[in-house]
Amino acid sequence: MERINVTRSSMPPYEEYCNEIKTIWDTAHLTNMGALHKRLEAEVAEYLKTEHALLFNNGHIALYCILRAMELQGEIITTPFTFTSTVNAIVQAGCTPVFCDVKPDYTIDETKIEKLITEKTSAILGVHVYGNVCAVDKIQRIAEKYHLKVIYDAAHAFGVEYLGRGIGTFGDASMFSFHATKVFHTIEGGCATYQDAGLGNALELQRNHGICGETLKCVGMNGKMNEFQAAMGLCNLRHLKEELSARRAAYERYSQCLANVRGIRLPPVNKDITAKNYSYYPILIDAEQYGESRDELVERLNLHNVFPRKYFFPLASENEAFEKGLAEQTPYAKMYSRNILCLPLYAHIDPRDIDYICNIITRK
Repeated sequence: MERINVTRSSMPPYEEYCNEIKTIWDTAHLTNMGALHKRLEAEVAEYLKTEHALLFNNGHIALYCILRAMELQGEIITTPFTFTSTVNAIVQAGCTPVFCDVKPDYTIDETKIEKLITEKTSAILGVHVYGNVCAVDKIQRIAEKYHLKVIYDAAHAFGVEYLGRGIGTFGDASMFSFHATKVFHTIEGGCATYQDAGLGNALELQRNHGICGETLKCVGMNGKMNEFQAAMGLCNLRHLKEELSARRAAYERYSQCLANVRGIRLPPVNKDITAKNYSYYPILIDAEQYGESRDELVERLNLHNVFPRKYFFPLASENEAFEKGLAEQTPYAKMYSRNILCLPLYAHIDPRDIDYICNIITRK
């Protein structure tokens, strides 16, 4: 049996990519917002149903630049159940993360946010996890009550729509990741969506070293996407419909095969999500009912050459750079991090491989 990894990057036809990058040799314009970059920026904004989108060389830099462009200080309330990049960006921007627990859909628990707000709080940073959407309306009301900014880490949510709206249109700004493992990728890359044109101007400065013409306006960095990344994005965007269709088929096959397995909870369903992206397939394992812990199941799957991912483990709050014991303050997030397993899911996974994985899980 060939090794089955948790993900595999989708690639456009080789000839299509080669054709897309031909113009780079004609213009010798490799980076600094070239023609391909501008095309992709416009097409991404259209796909995400947002008026404003800016491309970056990766999602982490996009999020960091959002925080810097907003000139945030003090504390930012966020979730520990996220990839460490989310919290790293907060710290690197000079702010302090304050960790809020999560709900059964793995997103930040909006009912616990208010008690964490202090005079030092400047923003709420929610994370749309596995394509599940934060309680955007309730979070917005809390933010308006306390005059806070709202940012979303939408790395898992490219193309997701909530009640018919593109997920990047909620809050003050959102970050999307275009890493090679994502539903849509530009090899490395990302983007920021935002509602206020003034924030867009500040983001452009942050992305380009703080330079405007011949003037240095602020301390910025190099966050620009190059033309080869943009070319990959243009190609992949053309095939995204078939990508999502294939992912959906794989997702539904898992759900069919694993339905009613004692001790395994399948991904939660939110009927208000009107467009899904089938980015991950997380299962929550109750060791007592299932008869085996998450880690024991991982070992057994690995023996059969299947390599799922403990996603997210450890919690971002368990970084050794932070004080110990923070995970105890978010018991649900801690419990999920110890018991969730993301199964292999990508567009062209062989259905027989899904059956093989499920047979191992169900002990058939």
